[in-house]
Amino acid sequence: MNKKIKYLIILLVVAVAALCGLLFFQHSQMNEMVEQMAFEKEQLEEEYEDLVIQFDGYQNIEIKNDSLQDRLAKEQQRVQDLLEELRITKVTNARRIAELKKELATVRTIMKGYVAQIDSLNRTNKQLTEENIRVKDQYHTVSRQAEQLKQEKTQLTEVVNRASMLEIRDFEFLPLNKRDHKTRYIGQTVKFQFNYTIAKNITCSPGIKILYLRVINPQGELMQKDTTMRFPFESGLIGYSSAREFEYSGEEQTGTMYFPLTAEPDKGIYNAEFFADGNLIGTFPFRIGK
Repeated sequence: MNKKIKYLIILLVVAVAALCGLLFFQHSQMNEMVEQMAFEKEQLEEEYEDLVIQFDGYQNIEIKNDSLQDRLAKEQQRVQDLLEELRITKVTNARRIAELKKELATVRTIMKGYVAQIDSLNRTNKQLTEENIRVKDQYHTVSRQAEQLKQEKTQLTEVVNRASMLEIRDFEFLPLNKRDHKTRYIGQTVKFQFNYTIAKNITCSPGIKILYLRVINPQGELMQKDTTMRFPFESGLIGYSSAREFEYSGEEQTGTMYFPLTAEPDKGIYNAEFFADGNLIGTFPFRIGK
């Protein structure tokens, strides 16, 4: 074998070795690139998954804006679709992975705008809620004050009404016989006599008034000669036993009323009730018999 052939063989061996080394180096670099791309793809998937979780969190928030809620739902579905596409995209498809990365950046930008709107709505809703609570508190306070004033007015009106009412005092009951003399015998009693005094009251309106007397027997029944004898009281009509017209000037005055009997009275405790101006102005018990 001549020297030229030897040199050619050696040169060929060196070239083959160099080519093998180059191929091994390129293969190593390719593996490293694939590993790097796989790592980046995995990171991109995690970022998409985090964004999906973020969307889920906002779906659980009550957003009182239908348009914004619809847009959030559409963006959430879009992110979910892109995530599914990314998962099935090959690691070596660098172009599509880069596009998906840009899509992620776009969605994040849109998401920031939605987040700002949601925060603004939440702040507004919070302010409105606080204002609503404040207004309700003020309303309740005013209502309580109005109710208190109403009660005070009612109480004051009652006080004034009571102060302007007539009052019967110095009540005296006498059982009378047929000669109009006082008797202590029930069998001889044919008439009841009631003596009374109307107290002085300058706050009561003067004028012609009617004094009504109701005599209640021991059985709690009204004693009267005619059941048609009635007078107005508390938005209704009630019966009376006897009535007397008088003129009142505000000064004290005495009076007498009678109630004739149609039968011998029962033993027991009776009640005499006096009414005037639509008010009960005196009630007095009295006894017949021992």
